[in-house]
Amino acid sequence: MSPPRCITALVLGVALTASIAACSGSAPSDVAEGGYVSGDGSITVVAPSERDPAPVLEGTDLDGAPLSTAQFEGQVLVVNIWGSWCPPCRKETPDLVVLADELAGEGVQLVGIAIREGRTASKAFATNVGMSYPSFSDPGGEMLIGFSTSLPAVAVPTTYVIDAEGRVAVRYMDQVDPDTLRELISDVQDGR
Repeated sequence: MSPPRCITALVLGVALTASIAACSGSAPSDVAEGGYVSGDGSITVVAPSERDPAPVLEGTDLDGAPLSTAQFEGQVLVVNIWGSWCPPCRKETPDLVVLADELAGEGVQLVGIAIREGRTASKAFATNVGMSYPSFSDPGGEMLIGFSTSLPAVAVPTTYVIDAEGRVAVRYMDQVDPDTLRELISDVQDGR
């Protein structure tokens, strides 16, 4: 390899390693087969008196229409970070669809953030699984930066529960168990 190509390859390798570590909060060795950083199953619950404001997310949905979490003000918001390329995301989405349908009309709104893929791939997956809740298209993952001051997303999937006052109450870093998520949402609805 010629010196300029060698330097270019080295720079690209360092940038890729830094990018993975920065996005994951962990060393690249935590990257699972398939290119996603697997969650450790941890659930962080924040006491009401210690909760930080959640970011107001604004962008476009999977159809290209404007979408903002501000339109769900006053509701408990469940934000799921996903990608159709992520095996745990593909497994949990049918449970999230059922949960969204169950909780409709109870002051709970699910919203997805599809990352690291184009709108077309995200839309095809969402249509295929019958996703009934809105989802942002965020190919670059920029929306995740908004959670960096409260509880950063360091794995895909990550699911947040935001209380009715717009504060981050729960971070669930892994494929969700629907019964556990249901219980966490209920606790947040009850002010815990």
